Amino acid sequence: MKLDGKVAVVTGATSGIGRCTAELMVQEGACVVLCGRRSDLGHEIAKQLGENAVFAQTDIMHEAHIKSAIELAKSHFGRLDIVFNNAGGPAPPGEIATIDASAFDDAVSLLLKSVFLGIKHAAPILQAQGSGAIISNASVAAHLGGYATSHLYSALKAAVVQLSKSVALELAEDNVRVNTVSPGAIATGIFARGAGLASEQADATARKMQSALKNAQPIPRAGVPNDVAKAVVFLASDDAGFITGRDLVIDGGAIAGRSFSKVQAQREAMNQLF
Repeated sequence: MKLDGKVAVVTGATSGIGRCTAELMVQEGACVVLCGRRSDLGHEIAKQLGENAVFAQTDIMHEAHIKSAIELAKSHFGRLDIVFNNAGGPAPPGEIATIDASAFDDAVSLLLKSVFLGIKHAAPILQAQGSGAIISNASVAAHLGGYATSHLYSALKAAVVQLSKSVALELAEDNVRVNTVSPGAIATGIFARGAGLASEQADATARKMQSALKNAQPIPRAGVPNDVAKAVVFLASDDAGFITGRDLVIDGGAIAGRSFSKVQAQREAMNQLF
């Protein structure tokens, strides 16, 4: 019961990492406001989780929706302790010269502005009570080039990390912690959404992606949403009470460096030259 008595808001809670995190938070004793665009699915998930969960139909592209979801936590459950800015999606891929300026603006709203708004509206509540945790979902693509098919995705996820670090220094003075998580190859529907599939179809591809991504990192399996959810719960809990302004990479070793076995194979091949 790491989150016993705490109240959380989770965006993008109807699938993938967001849904898994919301479910784990409830298991760990929290009350959770689940945010997402798909109303029927959101209400069904909340019903399954019981009285400690409520759904708020939320489009993170609209400030009023985010503000309303955060206010719902206080009005329905009496307080707010945790915000997980998780919702996002793919950004335009391709060569830089081919990206339309309007697509850039949309990507900023989806991946960066939504996080800014979540922090903006949660901060005064958490500062007033002198405690709380804000966690935002970034990516390994924030750290190194070549880990996303989109220049914009990499740039905006890096901005999420830096925004969080900067804000962490302000809110720390009120005992409010701000951190990020950077997932690697996690088997969710985001890859299929990037290929143009609708959300319902994309969600069904998660199991297929486990096989496709099993060799994408030194640990020989794909990441799964629960790998990220456990890290988020840790950062939201009192166990992480002295951690702020940090980014926790969850990638099976993908950006730690070159694969050991591949380096050894290259060394052997080089030795054959002599």
